[in-house]
This record gives sequence, structure tokens and C-alpha cells, in this order.
Amino acid sequence: MMKADVAVLGAGIVGVAAALHLQTRGRDVVLIDRRGAGEETSFGNAGLIERASIFPYLFPRDVKKLAVYAVNGLNEARYNWRDLPAFAPFLLRYFIESAPRRALDHALSVRPLIEACLDEHEKLMAQAGASNLLRKTGWLKLFRGEQSFAQGRAAAEAIRPFGLNVAILDAPALRQVEPSLREGFGAVHYLDPASISDPQALTLAYLKLFEARGGRFLRGDAASLRPASDGYGVATVEGPLLAREMVLCLGPWSDLALAPLGYQIPFAVKRGYHRHFHAGDSSLSRPALDADRGYLLAPMAQGIRLTTGAEFARRDSAPDFTQIETSEVFARKLTPLGERIEQTPWMGCRPCLPDMLPVLGPAPRHKGLWFNFGHQHHGLTLAAVCGRLLAEMMTGETPFADPTPFAIERFG
Repeated sequence: MMKADVAVLGAGIVGVAAALHLQTRGRDVVLIDRRGAGEETSFGNAGLIERASIFPYLFPRDVKKLAVYAVNGLNEARYNWRDLPAFAPFLLRYFIESAPRRALDHALSVRPLIEACLDEHEKLMAQAGASNLLRKTGWLKLFRGEQSFAQGRAAAEAIRPFGLNVAILDAPALRQVEPSLREGFGAVHYLDPASISDPQALTLAYLKLFEARGGRFLRGDAASLRPASDGYGVATVEGPLLAREMVLCLGPWSDLALAPLGYQIPFAVKRGYHRHFHAGDSSLSRPALDADRGYLLAPMAQGIRLTTGAEFARRDSAPDFTQIETSEVFARKLTPLGERIEQTPWMGCRPCLPDMLPVLGPAPRHKGLWFNFGHQHHGLTLAAVCGRLLAEMMTGETPFADPTPFAIERFG
């Protein structure tokens, strides 16, 4: 029987960052995953560290737009008709939590995490020798008409009181920033966020630092998790492990581990897709979101990554490549992409809660069990800062931010 002080289940960017923060505070930490580090949700994202994302992604409240969503008429969000009964209750709760007053409360709750997200990543990157992966060039939100551009400008102005910086670009100014973009009425350049040129490489760099400092990475399945008299047991390829404390960082599979322990929460996944392209004649130098067409292009080490919006479907339903194929048509009109690098798109799942806040903190009915999951679209953004907050809670330090809004008890 192997033993550890703390075991972290899940080796995505969230789990690896949490393991590093606990290790820094003197804890003996084992990291466990059924696959390699960063090979699931953390593998397929836009690479953004979203320092400017004070306000969460809200459920739309415009009746006309909702009617278009209902018939899958917008590329930015789709749903699987067959799976509608499974996620309809979540969508209702999501709609309720997106009401203006509630959304403002959620934004104020997460604000300290957003404000520190980039600083915390930069600290870990410096220690891991991975600062070369960081681009502090912000990102662009493109609009194709005056109406959507006006809404985009208003949203950008709303974050200025939080000390954030934006640049409003008309079409000629947009061409100066990104000459290879052939369409776009205007854009908002969010200047404070940064981006990563290879998200999985960042996860692996953090893992390398963790192991260099004495941490152990084992292969095991969270389905084997069992409470024990003196901690928590889990089966690994190397043999059974007993840990005094256990941290669940299981992303879109978190509900599967919670249910046997008696925790029921309004949890759902949003699926997403990506595909890489050779740059061709495109000189894109920072992530660019085509707001009116619902996709994002990001320059990556592997090529230019095309990422889709959200797909509401069961976690394990067969892939539906409609969004990625439609997005490619739009993207090729926007910038001269080269050939596809991989023929089959990647698909992954984002772990989502209706109030757009993660679950972070202790399990109320299981001493020594801790949660760190449900970061929606911001797993990369919040990984380092949530790792810090969790480690402070677990080691008795004074948390730098109020963790109460992230407690699982908020769901009753």
C-alpha cells in the first residue's frame, strides 16, 4: 500500500497547478490520472488567460435570439435534440442565474480570481521555465456590423471601471493590427489578457516542475475512489494508494465521482471542437474571436487553431462536426488559412455550473475531501489562481480571496 499526504485526482491544468501549490507549501502530493497530463479538456482550448473576463458567459435573454438558438440557427451554440431532456434542467437554472442582479453578484465573487489569474500563472511559468509559451498581446473580438460592434463597445466600456484596458478599432485600425484579416467592421482589442502558444506544453512544464520537486504522477481511475478510516483509497497501475486528503480536479467527469459520495449538483458539460491549419498566407499574431460567426482562431505552436463555440450534448454522445465544418467556411473567408493539419477534429468537454462559478473548497460531509472543478470556459485562466486559493485553505493560511461563493453548499 502506497501512502501520501495528499492525492490530486485529475492531471489537467487545474489539477497540476493545485498539486504544485500544495507541494510548495510542504505537502507530500501524488497526482493521479487515467491518461497523461493535459490530454483531456486542457488539451483543446483557445489558449487564453482571460484577465479581462470579469463578467461571465451569460445565458442570452433576448427573445429573438433565443428563437434562433431554438432551431440551431447560430453557429456559436448548438444543441443535440436527442439530448435535450438531459440538459434542459441545467439550461433553466443557467437562465435564472444569468439574471442581471445574480450575474453581477457572480462577477464580483470571481473578480479577485480574475484579477490575479495572470500573475499566478506567470509565477509558475517562471519556476517551470515555460515563460516562452506566454504571449502578452491580448486578443481581438471582431464584429461584422454596426449593431453588434456597438454592443461590443458597450461591453468593453463596462470593464474599464475595473482598471482594465481596451482599444476600440475601426476597420482600418484592425487591418493595421492584423493585416491578414480580410473581413471585419471593427473590433475590440482586449489588452490585459495573455495567451499560450501550446496549452498542453504548459501543463507538461508544470508537471515536470512538480516531479523535479519530488512529486509523483501515477496512472489510476477516479472510479476506484473509496473513503477509508484514515483517508481515501484509490487504485493505480502501480498499486493501491492511501491518501490522508484527496482533491477532486476531474473537470467534466466530476459528477461521476460526486454521485457515489452523495453529492448532487446542477452540473453539465459544454462540448467544443478544434482543428489546426497551416498558417498559409495568414499572419495572425494573437487570438481573434469572430463574434458574429461564433468561432475563434488562435496561433499555436501546432499551427492556427480553429475552435468552436459551445455544443450542448451528453458527454459521451457521438461527435457532431457541424460547428467545426461551418466555422472553417467562415474562417477561410476571414483569413487565408493553409491546409488542414489533422483530418479528424478534436472534441472535448467543458465542466459547467449554472452560476458560472467553480466548486472550490472542502466537502461538507467528508473530512479531508476537497473540490476544485467546474471552471466552465476558464480552466486555463483560473488554474493557477484556484490552485493557490485551494492550497491556502488546505494548509490553514488566510485565503487571499473569500472562498465562500465557491462552496458546494450553495447548491443545497
